[in-house]
Amino acid sequence: MQRSVPGLRAADTACRSDPQAVVLVVCVELCTLHLHVRNDPDTIMGNALFADGAAATVITARDTEVSESEPVLELLDFETTLAPVGEDELAWSVGDEGFEMILGTYVPRIIDDHVTDALAPLLARTGHDVAEIPLWAVHPGGRSILDKVQSRLALTDEQMEPSRAVLADAGNMSSATILFVLDRLRTSDRAGVTAALAFGPGLSIESALLRVAPDQGRA
Repeated sequence: MQRSVPGLRAADTACRSDPQAVVLVVCVELCTLHLHVRNDPDTIMGNALFADGAAATVITARDTEVSESEPVLELLDFETTLAPVGEDELAWSVGDEGFEMILGTYVPRIIDDHVTDALAPLLARTGHDVAEIPLWAVHPGGRSILDKVQSRLALTDEQMEPSRAVLADAGNMSSATILFVLDRLRTSDRAGVTAALAFGPGLSIESALLRVAPDQGRA
């Protein structure tokens, strides 16, 4: 889960090392292969939330000709943190019948408790404040997760709209989902600094700072 943000980070590093590099980041998730029929609350929750999905993006530092009708995202900075709790609440394990998803009911609470601290290093390093960031791309792991992040960071309904819309339209497609949210922001009328949040096993919190740039010829 959430390999897309580390993938963007690796691609960004490659492009900064070689200004002529062009990197394709692809995320393909076939979550339905791992669905199990059990009378278990965590299994039922996972089956209800997860869906198949695929997304791809091209990362480059080259100067490219991009029209104003084809906005791009500029990658600014990344951060990875690990919550001190949650190892048993969000995980993939290999069972006798394939991969088994563990999505505990405490995951939203853990994210609520630690999302502010997880963002702190990234914001401090880039000189930004939560209240000053206009656009947000939050991984829609479920409605409760989005509710907790919105409440904790005091985000508006408009700022949460891209994440909630992707959850409603496509569900949680694991690592590909955040790329769907970013694309929704990219193709909207919005522009400006964007904070992205994604959550994975461990419990790991991936954060990134980007800029939606309608007339910027770089991705």
